[in-house]
Amino acid sequence: MSPRSAPKKSLHAPPAGRGAAAQPSLSQQVLRTDVAGMPLEWIDYREAVRLYHMGQVAYACGSLLYRLRGGTNARSGERTVVDVSSIVATTGHSHNPGTLRSDYMPPLNNETLFKRDGYLCLYCGLKFQTPLLSRDHIRPFCRGGEDSWNNVVTACRRCNNAKASRTPEEAGMQLLAVPFTPTYAEYIYLKGRRVLADQMEYLLAHFPRTSPLHSRIRAGHH
Repeated sequence: MSPRSAPKKSLHAPPAGRGAAAQPSLSQQVLRTDVAGMPLEWIDYREAVRLYHMGQVAYACGSLLYRLRGGTNARSGERTVVDVSSIVATTGHSHNPGTLRSDYMPPLNNETLFKRDGYLCLYCGLKFQTPLLSRDHIRPFCRGGEDSWNNVVTACRRCNNAKASRTPEEAGMQLLAVPFTPTYAEYIYLKGRRVLADQMEYLLAHFPRTSPLHSRIRAGHH
């Protein structure tokens, strides 16, 4: 069997009593870490199986997401079974820019920005659906303000239009929170589509103690 490709497998829901969510969606992401436990990225179950097949999974933790069955082992005569957990630690080069570079700056986009700010307008304090939110430059972009994490906040369209090309002070509007640049672990969380409880707990342990995300995540779960 070629080591470059994982064997074709059939998918089964995890057995009862193993701590996994019932009938997980195939779109559920797996959190990949390095051997030291530092979060690296989100992967799908196919990539997780490939890592298992290549012998690159050092250990796994969290809940059981998938039980995948492959071909029959020539020696044992038993069918190959791969259990995919919600968190897998892998060997090899981590390529974690958060640890390789002290000046690492995560890419900025509206999806992660809105999630950083808890989908709240940081001027009026109300929560909105994504289509009703916008990116506001505290120091206006047209006046030399940078398009960077520390100069942008989430704003509803009404507040953004009211502020226009002015600073909050000039517009008589007060910011409800100070913008910040996420660490790599925080950015991994912000990129997650549907973060499970055990994955959330794992990521929170890698956030700075002073991270505003601690309170925003707690508020979002109540």
